[in-house]
Amino acid sequence: MCCGPMRLSDAIRSVFTEELMDAVNEFVRTSPLNAVPANSVLQTGLDGARLIDDCVFAFGDASDPLFEVQKQPQAVGPQFMAPMEWLPEALSVISFFAPFSETVKASNREIDGFPSGAWLHGRIDGQRVVFAACEFIVDWLKQRGFKAVVPSLDPRFKAVDDIRDEEGQIILEKSFRSNWSERHVAYVCGLGTFALSRGIITEKGISGRVGTIVTNAPLAFTKRPYEGLYDYCNRCGACAKHCPVNAISVEGGKQQIPCWVFLEQTKRTVAPPYFGCGKCQAGVPCESRIPARD
Repeated sequence: MCCGPMRLSDAIRSVFTEELMDAVNEFVRTSPLNAVPANSVLQTGLDGARLIDDCVFAFGDASDPLFEVQKQPQAVGPQFMAPMEWLPEALSVISFFAPFSETVKASNREIDGFPSGAWLHGRIDGQRVVFAACEFIVDWLKQRGFKAVVPSLDPRFKAVDDIRDEEGQIILEKSFRSNWSERHVAYVCGLGTFALSRGIITEKGISGRVGTIVTNAPLAFTKRPYEGLYDYCNRCGACAKHCPVNAISVEGGKQQIPCWVFLEQTKRTVAPPYFGCGKCQAGVPCESRIPARD
């Protein structure tokens, strides 16, 4: 299908969108990146183990007013760049969730201790799969006459330490924010809602990675199946019980600094340069699905 940035009927947009999803999942299934690399196996028996299962997708309207809402301090912040700031002719935003394989998830279900070797492979090598899938999508769309940008791989992407107002006064210290948030964009697109741990709960759960692409391709938009930021979270508190540094609570949600300190510790002591944790995403009711509500 090659038609360039033009108006398409709903039926054609739906078929095109389905073709894109099928192509991405075929890429993920067959990519040599989607396996624990033989030259850096962190745990006996993991060589060649699958990292990522089939992805699930959501497609947002680039002009959705909710993207502008992300500029508010209580959301991502004023540094957030809306889709058309990344690509002026943007029409659609693609968000996909790449769930970790059962091997990765099962390995990290123990509550105590450091993350498993398989989880660290999922966190680092699995992210390479996600970025490769993003680049595959860009190429796939370009071959069909469209433009696309991966904000997280774009030279304009940057992390922001302190957030300041127009007068230079600090609004938030040590914000752990950037000018594009995969999770918030996933929420806007209809992929899922937030958990207490600040991850995104999708129809395939929270245990995995998220990728996003901005494009001028006219795709079939996803109707958001929720209204609130935490609609998929049942606030069971399992993620708080699993956190090795008590950085999560039902009352206060997640505190970023103790989590960051622990991640830095894993980076130095567990299997450098690998790092991660994920204890709040494994062995919990939302690990692989939307959890039931009481």
